[in-house]
Amino acid sequence: MMFEPFKPFLASEFQVKHATETWERAGAARLRRTVFCGEQGLFGSDDRDAIDDVATPIVAVSFLGVAAHDVVGTVRIHEETPGVWWGSRLAVAEEYRKVGALGASLIRLAVSTAHAQGCVKFLANVQAQNLLLFRRMRWRSVAEFDLHGRPHHRMEADLAYYPPISSGATGFVALPRRAAS
Repeated sequence: MMFEPFKPFLASEFQVKHATETWERAGAARLRRTVFCGEQGLFGSDDRDAIDDVATPIVAVSFLGVAAHDVVGTVRIHEETPGVWWGSRLAVAEEYRKVGALGASLIRLAVSTAHAQGCVKFLANVQAQNLLLFRRMRWRSVAEFDLHGRPHHRMEADLAYYPPISSGATGFVALPRRAAS
C-alpha cells in the first residue's frame, strides 16, 4: 500500500476584518515581521513605525472548522489628512499567497472602510511585483520610485469601485478561488 506524502492543511475559509482582539493585532505584527523583515529584508528586526500608533490594522483570519485559527494576512490603513487615506504593509503568509482571495479581500476592506469614513482619496505605495493585482482592482499608478531599495508605484484607488463598509469589525468571509477542473 502506497501512502501519499503528508500535505500541510490549509484553511478553506477566512474572515477579513479589523483586528479587534489582542491576538489578532499580535498575529498581524508577527506576520509583518516575517514578510518584511525576514523574507524581504526591508527592515531590521521590526517594521513598526509611527503610523502604527494611528493606523487601523485589518487581518485575514484562517478558520479550522468553526474556530479562528491564525492571522494569515494583514494590511493597515490611516487617514493622513482629512479625506486622504493610505494603505500600507499588505502582507499574506507565504503558504496562503496562492489562495487568490486574501490580498484582494484585504485591499477591498481597507479601501471600503476608509470610504465609509469620508475618504476622498486612497493611496498606497505598492511594490512593483504587485502592480498587476492593484490594476485589476481598479487602481492607477500615479508615480514610480524606489523605496527601501525596491521599485514601487504610488497608486490611487478608484473609489467608485469600493462601496463604503462600516462593519469592519465584523468584516466578511473570503473563500479561496477554486482551480478549474
